[in-house]
Amino acid sequence: MSSTSNVNTPPVVIPASGNNIIVNPSQRGNPVLECIRNVGKEYGDIVADYQVGRTTGVLFLSLKYHRLHPEYILNRIEKLGHSYNLRILLILCDVSEHREPIRELTKACLINDITIIVAFSSEEAGHYLTTFKQFEFKPPTLIKERVEKDYHPILRASLTTISRVNKTDVETLRTSFGSFANISQATSDQLQNLPGFGQVKVKNIKIAFDKPFRNQGTSSLTRLASQGKKEMPSNTHPSKHPQTTTVVRESSPPWDIELDVAAEVEDTDRITFDLHSRIDDTYHFDIELDLN
Repeated sequence: MSSTSNVNTPPVVIPASGNNIIVNPSQRGNPVLECIRNVGKEYGDIVADYQVGRTTGVLFLSLKYHRLHPEYILNRIEKLGHSYNLRILLILCDVSEHREPIRELTKACLINDITIIVAFSSEEAGHYLTTFKQFEFKPPTLIKERVEKDYHPILRASLTTISRVNKTDVETLRTSFGSFANISQATSDQLQNLPGFGQVKVKNIKIAFDKPFRNQGTSSLTRLASQGKKEMPSNTHPSKHPQTTTVVRESSPPWDIELDVAAEVEDTDRITFDLHSRIDDTYHFDIELDLN
């Protein structure tokens, strides 16, 4: 079975120069070729349109051409098979009505394990091809976020989020107060005595440390919740069990499930009362008929 797959999979063409993109001869005259810069190009007998790495093949499709020949790309995908580890469909969006075609092409790519990239100009498409080739041997950690683990970089990143506080100000705060806790507890007079700290900067620092997390909107929601709980009907049925102490918790916002449950119970009681009233009236009416 493995020998059959090896026969069906075409060999990967090795470029004459390691920095060259191998181009399928069918792509001659494509304006995208003129937009590929900083890397070489050479033509070769490949199943993809562009080979931007030994394990990466790219199929190119113009939506304007796809609108006239919708079966073209399906045949190309079938012919491509599993020739490359990374298979890319590079779409040039050159039509105004593009949402439905891109949706259908996305489905086809998901089924065939193909990555889809949409470019809105030939320059952008050429830039994608160039970037894939230039990053062929780059490690994935190159684009990975660098997370600092030392104390000083973390302190710098935290304090510079405050408006008008720069890295120099952070060093001044660190040398003057020593730790983040001491900085948060510093008074306005202590901060104003530091070089480079004016009234506006000191005010921003104090707001960042002293301003409560709850704003006016949250407080008003809490008041509405407490008012709603006061208006809730209390249970009039005597309890068989002795009264127990309940833990008092903070007021919940009005979308709490307790309010919804209370509303449902109130609606249920009203419906039950109406139903009993109707039943009683009906029976009374029937008795009068029998007596007559």
